[in-house]
Amino acid sequence: MPFRIAKSFTVESGHLLTKHPGACRFPHGHSRTIEVIVASDTLDARDMVCDFADLKNAAAAIVARYDHTFALNSADPACAALQLAYGDRVLTFANTDPTTEVLAREIFRAVREKLTTHPGVRLERVRVTETATAWAEYWE
Repeated sequence: MPFRIAKSFTVESGHLLTKHPGACRFPHGHSRTIEVIVASDTLDARDMVCDFADLKNAAAAIVARYDHTFALNSADPACAALQLAYGDRVLTFANTDPTTEVLAREIFRAVREKLTTHPGVRLERVRVTETATAWAEYWE
């Protein structure tokens, strides 16, 4: 039976969803919790899946990229002006709305690349909480 551990991070971020028919098509923000969950079939020599500090180090820079940023679809008419005004604090997604599902997928793929140095440890899923009652997960 596999073992699982998780590390949680909190970020503040904004976005708008150009394809949404309701209020989410307007700029708004979220206090997001990002959970990175890893698993292993065995424990290492220290009786751990991996050190929580190692998991934090693998994910922290990736997660930090989403903190205090505004994410939007590259097709949004205001995209270029916002990028010019706010630089790297504006994250663009190529012809894709930055939904919570999309954020979970992007974070998953980036963290997975960082975990290749931990043999036997596999990234199981990334969960991104949008509100106190809503979240999205991504796994492969």
